[in-house]
Amino acid sequence: MNLILFGPPAAGKGTQAKRLVTERGMVQLSTGDMLRAAIASGSELGARVKGVLDRGELVTDEIVIALIKDRLPEAEAAGGAIFDGFPRTVAQAEALDKILAARGQKIDLVLRLKVDEPSLIERISKRFAEQGRADDNPEVFVMRLAQYNAQTAPLLPYYVGQGKLTELDGMADVETVAASIDAALSGAA
Repeated sequence: MNLILFGPPAAGKGTQAKRLVTERGMVQLSTGDMLRAAIASGSELGARVKGVLDRGELVTDEIVIALIKDRLPEAEAAGGAIFDGFPRTVAQAEALDKILAARGQKIDLVLRLKVDEPSLIERISKRFAEQGRADDNPEVFVMRLAQYNAQTAPLLPYYVGQGKLTELDGMADVETVAASIDAALSGAA
């Protein structure tokens, strides 16, 4: 099963994806994690990614799609992928559908974690204070949230049109969100 966890930055997608990896053996394809790994590698690509993220901008589709394509064989071997932070635009969603179709795969379910923006800003400020991740800088986060609203939110009609979107209360506690995800996965299986 291929699943997209959809929602703005700090909605809890990563937390839930890690749980699904542990409990279901799926492979998490987190663009955030892949981009941080590229930066940590010290490669030329990593330096480009760091510059983009430090400015509060989004990485190009070309870079993100290449990172995703490289990880698909691993996800297929595990029986499914959890796409976390990808796709973020309709163009990326269309590209992902084509890439998966060429491999005899598809997106089975899109789970949207619905949250409110003031709570997100509180969540990201706390995470920045605790973990110190540069991409969690509250000022940069506000820019990322604005970009999400402008570029990523339009994906909702795309997946509604495919009959794949399920909305969940992302403001509930972690265990309640997990139970809602498990119920949605059971219904999609």
